[in-house]
Amino acid sequence: MRILFADDETSIQELMRIELPRLGYEATVCPDGRTALAALERTAYDCVVVDLDMPGVGGLEVIARVRETSPDTETVIITGKSSLESAVTAVRQGVFDYLTKPCKLAEIQAVLERVRKKRELTARLRALESRVRRAEGSGRMVGDSVALNQVRRLVDRVAGSESNVLIRGETGTGKELVARAIHEASPRANRPLVAVNCGSLPEHLVESELFGHRKGAFTGADEHRAGLFEVADGGTLFLDEIGELPKPLQPRLLRALESGEIRRVGENQSHTVDVRVVCATHRSLEEMAAAGDFRDDLLFRINTFEIMLPPLRERREDIPELVQHFVRHARPQTPAAATVASDEVLAILAAHHWPGNVRELANVVEHALVLCDDLPLQVDHLPARFGAVAAAPATAGRSINQPPAEPQPSARPESLRELEMRAILEGLERNNGNKARTAEELGISLKTLYNKLHQLQEAK
Repeated sequence: MRILFADDETSIQELMRIELPRLGYEATVCPDGRTALAALERTAYDCVVVDLDMPGVGGLEVIARVRETSPDTETVIITGKSSLESAVTAVRQGVFDYLTKPCKLAEIQAVLERVRKKRELTARLRALESRVRRAEGSGRMVGDSVALNQVRRLVDRVAGSESNVLIRGETGTGKELVARAIHEASPRANRPLVAVNCGSLPEHLVESELFGHRKGAFTGADEHRAGLFEVADGGTLFLDEIGELPKPLQPRLLRALESGEIRRVGENQSHTVDVRVVCATHRSLEEMAAAGDFRDDLLFRINTFEIMLPPLRERREDIPELVQHFVRHARPQTPAAATVASDEVLAILAAHHWPGNVRELANVVEHALVLCDDLPLQVDHLPARFGAVAAAPATAGRSINQPPAEPQPSARPESLRELEMRAILEGLERNNGNKARTAEELGISLKTLYNKLHQLQEAK
């Protein structure tokens, strides 16, 4: 923890300068309240320990400034017997604890240890609340295909190590589920798992989100704020879509991974965090590195261990179990023995190409459930784009576990341009015309999507 200690007695100052670092704390020792206030303007602290009776600026003024600028920081008072009543009043107003002079080093250590445990529990609670808000159903990977079981074996092998992991796969394949499985099978399972999508943050806020900032570091920084590296201290930080990380920030991430040190925006002092980083991407980082858009050394650092997620079209045998999972999550009251989808529906779903992967399948099931009063799901509950597939006799008699039949030699195969356009139009239909969501689902930029649509319009 970062400790700010302020006392006007020289002997106590010297003792704290020596002993607090020895006990494992990063300590800033101040001789008076005015110096403490200046330190608070420069740096954020986990705990502020102040003498109540100091000349000039007293301990209560320092604590008032802490409440104003950094409400999450804990405060502890050291006081003489003459001002004990004031100390008790301060505790009732939110000060963590107080110590009476003369106090022993062991007493200070005990109070700081209780502060540490409280902050640790607070961080875990916040991380848990974040995960509950983000969770979409159960965190388990659903399916028993050969491809998915291979992913499970890799997760089991790497979870117990401290290696950085890079998860690759198309959009919608479940990369965050794999990151969560790695965390929950690791020795860090009881510490925070913090997830952030690097592509969803405005470029000017990414640095602050990852590393934090001090009050006044930039317009809108109204208080000290811990970054996600600090929130994840002791646990796992999941950086989704790492390929979207702005290039100017890549050296800072590399330094954090190599040294374990971070520095908040607007601060000069670095401090150490213990974080395991798991990254994910649907892009080719090697191609980005060759084009100069991604650092080679950062790629080597994050890619200590690689897991490749298969697209849904390569594990079609998992579709029935996935459909059942999504239905039972949406309707928990569904009897265990109930049939959730007709054989015809499962056959149609097995024949689909699934450019949006598991996420697309989840949306299709959700659409069907809106129209379905009583299970099982029927063909007319599916989105309109599946109607042509249902009318075609090609799926008749084929097992739901079999991939769609290869086109006959006499049939002209679709060109790459036609396949692209079909995927885009299907994506727009799935997302009710939402271009930003469609671009994300297809793994392309919004600019690229507009260019493709312009080409389609010209072709017409």
